[in-house]
Amino acid sequence: MKLLKPSWVSHNGKPIFSVDIHPDGTKFATGGQGEDSGKVMIWNMAPVLREEDEKNENIPKMLCQMDNHLACVNCVRWSNNGLYLASGGDDKLVMVWKRAAFIGPSTVFGSSSKLANVEQWRCVTILRNHTGDVMDVAWSPHDVWLASCSVDNTIVIWNARKFPEMVTCLRGHTGLVKGLTWDPVGKYIASQADDHSLKVWRTMDWQLETNITKPFSECGGTTHVLRLSWSPDGQYLVSAHAMNNSGPTAQIVERDGWKTNMDFVGHRKAVTVVKFNPKIFKKKQKNGSSPKPSCPYCCCAVGSKDRSLSVWLTSLKRPLVVIHDLFDKSIMDISWTLTGLGILVCSMDGTVAYLDFSLDELGDPLNEEEKNTIHQNIYGKSLAITSTEAQLSTTIIENPEMLKYQQERQNSAQAVAGPGAAGPESTTPKLNSVMNGESLEDIRKNLLKKQVETRTADGRRRITPLCIAQLDTGDFSPALFNSVPILPGSSMPSQLTPQLSSDSSQGQASSLGLRPGHDPLLTSPPPGGSKGLDDNKDGVKSNLLLTSASKIEPMKALDSRFTERSKATPGVTAAISSTAGLTPLDRAKDGVLKDVKNKEETSSDSEDKMAAINKNLSFTKRKADLLMEGGEVVEKRKKGRPRKDKMATPISQPFTQLTPPSEKEPSRVAASPAAVAVLKLPTPSTKKAFSLQVSMEPSVFLEVENEVSVVAGTKLSQLRCSRDGRDWDTLLPSSIITAAGSSDVIAVACEDRMLSVFSSCGRRLLPAIQLATAMSALHCSGHYVMALTAGAMLSVWDVQKQTAQVKNESLLTILSAADITVSQSLLTQQGVPVIGLSNGKSYCFNSSLETWTLIADKGDSLVQCADFRGCLLTQDAPVSSGPLAVMQGRNLNAGRLASRLSSTPHHLQQSMTLAFLENQLAAALTLLSAQEYRYWLLIYARFLVNEGSEYRLRELCKELLGPVHKSAATAWEPTTLGLRKRELLRELLPVIGQNLRFQRLFTEYQDQLELLRNK
Repeated sequence: MKLLKPSWVSHNGKPIFSVDIHPDGTKFATGGQGEDSGKVMIWNMAPVLREEDEKNENIPKMLCQMDNHLACVNCVRWSNNGLYLASGGDDKLVMVWKRAAFIGPSTVFGSSSKLANVEQWRCVTILRNHTGDVMDVAWSPHDVWLASCSVDNTIVIWNARKFPEMVTCLRGHTGLVKGLTWDPVGKYIASQADDHSLKVWRTMDWQLETNITKPFSECGGTTHVLRLSWSPDGQYLVSAHAMNNSGPTAQIVERDGWKTNMDFVGHRKAVTVVKFNPKIFKKKQKNGSSPKPSCPYCCCAVGSKDRSLSVWLTSLKRPLVVIHDLFDKSIMDISWTLTGLGILVCSMDGTVAYLDFSLDELGDPLNEEEKNTIHQNIYGKSLAITSTEAQLSTTIIENPEMLKYQQERQNSAQAVAGPGAAGPESTTPKLNSVMNGESLEDIRKNLLKKQVETRTADGRRRITPLCIAQLDTGDFSPALFNSVPILPGSSMPSQLTPQLSSDSSQGQASSLGLRPGHDPLLTSPPPGGSKGLDDNKDGVKSNLLLTSASKIEPMKALDSRFTERSKATPGVTAAISSTAGLTPLDRAKDGVLKDVKNKEETSSDSEDKMAAINKNLSFTKRKADLLMEGGEVVEKRKKGRPRKDKMATPISQPFTQLTPPSEKEPSRVAASPAAVAVLKLPTPSTKKAFSLQVSMEPSVFLEVENEVSVVAGTKLSQLRCSRDGRDWDTLLPSSIITAAGSSDVIAVACEDRMLSVFSSCGRRLLPAIQLATAMSALHCSGHYVMALTAGAMLSVWDVQKQTAQVKNESLLTILSAADITVSQSLLTQQGVPVIGLSNGKSYCFNSSLETWTLIADKGDSLVQCADFRGCLLTQDAPVSSGPLAVMQGRNLNAGRLASRLSSTPHHLQQSMTLAFLENQLAAALTLLSAQEYRYWLLIYARFLVNEGSEYRLRELCKELLGPVHKSAATAWEPTTLGLRKRELLRELLPVIGQNLRFQRLFTEYQDQLELLRNK
């Protein structure tokens, strides 16, 4: 062993509280007290390792000095990938530093010019949440999270993939928290505080796993830090400052049962810092002797207030070496090199010491493969591919209801998949994770055999990361612990299974129905974007179908997919994600379309249904069209969806009535001669006779015959209506241009710009209404009548109450450009008028806000990039008949572009989906469409649960629960669109119950609902 104290590493005599060696071993960072602020310094490692480099003037010793912290820095830590440096200080801040592009040496402010920064490190994010000094920071394995602890008694977990997002705050300590360490397996994080306790927390739901107090009961809060450490095999956790028989020790806690039977004894004063060597060792073989199988062991360094350092091997009862009086004051921090042979120690006295060990002293370090084998043996999985499968089995479910929902999920998953397989349904890991008779473990092992390894310049092995789908994650942190983020295109790990398996097993229609709306990527329409659906009225011609009719056998597909890909493009994640899900269409045709034919009833796709129903219903209409156009068949609308009436889907409660557009809005731009010059919208031409069906239940037919007779010079027109076989007729003094009706009212518009409204039995309900310009489109729905005139003015009347819902509103606001025309208009059951324009945008007039609001935009990229397929469930019948669905046409193929946008980072994809779902909710509210509102609310809630967005979820629950006590001040309404908010909350609870992380939220709202019910 060699010992060196490089005198040039100093903070001008001020204390150094922390030291950390960069993972590549070329530099190290120190943190401590500056002149009047906190100081972080980055030093070159070469002059420490080699004497000749130290003497060489041209080799810089200090690389960078950062004075941004306002007060003393207590801890500096490099991320595992070496890209970031995190520092925490007495100014309550955690700063994350990243190396900036080299701009040329810059001098440290206020120093003489010889102190130049060789490297530029800039602060890329400041994490603010602590209300007291930050004592320790720690990066989780694979840098998924960054944890910081403080004298405010809390530990904050930050999302290291999305700074400055906070994942959670761990509360429970009643004293200053002074040390943190992550379990190398990624399952726990441990913290030690002045409250005489060491706490271990689960990373799966961030709840307390165990609280160890016995060895610490006699301890006083005398140490500045309590840096504890976890052994690299994950088996032991060693605490700082513990007491045994009133003597200071470092307590060894065994992972197995958290037993505290052993400790490191010998220091005369409190232990401040413990640090495990990152390597696992085995005994060095003497030359020539036959290798004896020896047990692998770990190596640990312990520093104390008694200014001495001891190094222990777990295979020896005594320390390997003890160095007394290494410093003048307490040891504050220890850092090992990644090779496991060097160690840097810093002290309160402002100096640093470097110890260099040889292989003879410590032993042979195990290589990655051997280390992974050890992990495989202990945890049933290697460190290379960490998952949280084991975590779920050890999570204690505190709430019986919660347990019920967790079990339901598993059962439904197994039911869907059949006995041998577990389906893509479940996002929580099943404890018996077996897919198609093959356990996840076997699949993992097979994948591990295919690892591709390379060697870096300094001879270290690097395993090229494979993309492993997380078949079993219960935690929705982005790609928990996977070596690579799961395909950025997918919105959450659990959803990856169905998404990727879709194309490889299309041909074999297995018995596994995918949930509707899950719409695997390969069914996305051709890149041209949203084509009108008229071109696939038959529902089979284009490849837009396939929802629950598609069959997928998840695991085989997944397995073959990954193994093939990983051979072909090791480590090229983008390649995997962009090609996943785009297969040649022909394959889709033979596998799927046959299916659709036999299984028409299960296909829940909106057009499918429409197209099918349309075929049965639209004969009467088609005839009417021909009559009406006087024998010339005109393709009436460019932007079609199959025509729909309110009766078109008898299955769901009648929702919208979209009267056959034909009679009202042929896209003839030639205005009728009677029109005034300012006309904007086309009007229907007068025909001798036409007929149409306006309602199915009860069945109502209208027949119009113009100029039946001439009396005293006036040409009379006849309107005949037959309702359930009973007929009535009436005469009007002018030619009828267009007519519309519902089961309650019939409206007709005449050439003299008069609008007449009759009851379904033929009684005139309103005196004739004089319109300013000719009628362009007329709709009836329930007891509402909507008139859109050629002068682009819109009115809606409530015939029952004899009031105007919308008064002469101009469409000028929305018809902004000259070439935009109205391509579609409809009136919902609730009397909300909706106008679809030729540019793909649809607006409705909100009478309470008195504004035009955008409810659908076919060109909106959010629609195409939103990816919420994982949030659709089988029991949600897609609301294909609601006004929103009708106007948006087919946006339910969520994630149409997700495959092409595979490069979109996860958080962007998540934000897009969130924005889209919130738009849908708002639009359903404006349209007063209760069924669709409930449908999108459930999807939105599921998405929030899956993504772990607690803030939004909490706000949503709060809004649905409302105030618990009535008071004059609250403006909370107990219902929305006739749905009771608390009933909706009751429906959301099972959804929240599916993510263990929201256990507390679930319990809280469940209890509140119970209280309210009992009131």
